[in-house]
Amino acid sequence: MIKKTSTVFLLFLVLFFSNIQKPVVAQDKTKGTISLSGAWALYPMAVRWAEEFRKIYPDVKIDLSAGGAGKGITDALNNMVDLGMVSREIYPEELKKGAWPIAVTKDAVVPVINASNPLLDILLSKGMKKDAGNNIWITGMYKTWAQAFGIKGTTPMHVYTRSDACGAAEVWAKYFNKKQEDLLGSGVYGDPGLALAVKRDPIGIGYNNIGYAYDSKTKKQLAGIRVLPIDINNDGKITPDEDFYNSMDDLITAIANGKYPSPPARELYFVTNGKPQKEVVIKFLRWVLTDGQKYVNESGYITLSKEKVTAELKRIQ
Repeated sequence: MIKKTSTVFLLFLVLFFSNIQKPVVAQDKTKGTISLSGAWALYPMAVRWAEEFRKIYPDVKIDLSAGGAGKGITDALNNMVDLGMVSREIYPEELKKGAWPIAVTKDAVVPVINASNPLLDILLSKGMKKDAGNNIWITGMYKTWAQAFGIKGTTPMHVYTRSDACGAAEVWAKYFNKKQEDLLGSGVYGDPGLALAVKRDPIGIGYNNIGYAYDSKTKKQLAGIRVLPIDINNDGKITPDEDFYNSMDDLITAIANGKYPSPPARELYFVTNGKPQKEVVIKFLRWVLTDGQKYVNESGYITLSKEKVTAELKRIQ
């Protein structure tokens, strides 16, 4: 009898406590639309950020399109998008028109050649001197691989550049103290297009943002192309301290530590027309600068320093 009573009493307690009203947890009902366009360099990172942000705020719609930094800044200033993706410094005239940039990550532009280049081994061991790059893309003085790299032979060099107004070309030109319009070569649209052009041409040479030279999953260089090391100390060979291109992670570490020159390493920006006022955009920017930074390295980019993040967050307030 006592055992039966105890069982009934326990059942009563279970039913009693299960009916106690649980505290209501406030749910974030953030809604709205965020539109972005612009730099190919920032596009893959922005896609990842958008995916992760929507996991937290599923009622937010994010529209994304690439098309080059020039398109991003133009679309932002014309209020066609909330955020322009820009992979270069913002020009003074753009700032005067209302461009309001906020740094969100870093990456770099690297020279690329075909993996089937007949001189591949020697090119990778010697690397590209800055002066050689200048005479390939700026003066046009070097027409063969022998001229550019001080080796024997008469194999011609096919030079490629970007046809669209973009940050990659602007930053690559800045490495030689020039502007995009000073770059020589066959013009190709977009980062994917330029990488494909070099991949199809055994004696081609071009440049790409690192996200289009490496596979973000395997961290290895993409099949068909090779990153051409930069001979930073100008001694005609790639020393161990300059040899950090084997994987995306190695290159990212080198950029973060300042071993890779800047330019062509650079900050990437979201740009608005004036200080952002739209609540959902402000929330997205704050998230990108905080929780969003944990997705940066794995996506092939470089996180901002804590000091830079703090400074940018203060600007949004």
